[in-house]
Amino acid sequence: QGSSAPSARQLPRQTLGKMKMGFAAFACLLVLMSPVVADQASPVGKALELLSDIQTKIIKEGEEAQKTYAEFSEWCEERSKDLSHDIKTGKAEVAELSAVIDEATATIDSVAAKIEMHAGEISVDEADLKAATDIRGKEASVFVAQEKELTEVIDTLQRAVGILERESKKGGASMLQLKGAQNLAQALEVLVQGAMISTADASQLNSFMQTSSDDDEMGAPAGAVYESHSSNIVDVLTDMLEKAEGQLDAARKKETSDLHAFEMMDQGLKDEIKFGNKEMSEAKSGLAVSGEKKATAEGDLEMTSKDLASDTTALGDLHHECMTKA
Repeated sequence: QGSSAPSARQLPRQTLGKMKMGFAAFACLLVLMSPVVADQASPVGKALELLSDIQTKIIKEGEEAQKTYAEFSEWCEERSKDLSHDIKTGKAEVAELSAVIDEATATIDSVAAKIEMHAGEISVDEADLKAATDIRGKEASVFVAQEKELTEVIDTLQRAVGILERESKKGGASMLQLKGAQNLAQALEVLVQGAMISTADASQLNSFMQTSSDDDEMGAPAGAVYESHSSNIVDVLTDMLEKAEGQLDAARKKETSDLHAFEMMDQGLKDEIKFGNKEMSEAKSGLAVSGEKKATAEGDLEMTSKDLASDTTALGDLHHECMTKA
């Protein structure tokens, strides 16, 4: 970063002054002696010539010393300016790099907090989505079973009503036995014995009858329900058929509504998760950029600080050297 001082011999100003004064006195002596020795022999002339040569040499050496001193002084001044400029520039760079590091650190802290926030939100959304999916699965399973059961009940009731309507027109023995039945269970048993319906069909209808009785507005038992219809088994089964069809329709509407609600929730949660992942990905990219920026600035700051310390030391040494040799 620096240049070395001039290598030529330097002479202090006091020395130059003394040389000039000595030479002036010697020159005056020669002037005073010249008339006396003008006519002397040749050795005196030679002495004068030698003195003249010495005078020329001393003057030349004095001029060279003065030139060397001037060059040294100029070098000190220029070197001092260069180092002072480097120090000023170095301090500015240190301040700028420190500001960059502080800004990057703040950004890193902010982005890290944002990443943590997004991670928490995504975790909650994923948990909600899983819970909603599990519930939807259970609801769907319940509906499928309910739909299957009601569909089979409706099919059985439709077949039973059809058979009874045909048999009532014939007026067979089974129809006479039905008139003696005290409740629906007995009526179904007569139908089973008459091979009009199977045992499984009768069991299924009995089960549905019990469930329907529990939900009936009056809460009437099976026997009372049957009696309230004037022992008309066809009317009872037709009422049961309408109720089963109503329950199936309600179940399907509820399933449609539940499915729609789930799909809306599912889409909303997936959108939130997708958006959260996008935001977190961008935040992670920003975190990497800020981290790299901070690391680069820290490396530059270390080098700049070392150069600044070196320039400061060099300036102090320069002042000492120049003051000592001046």
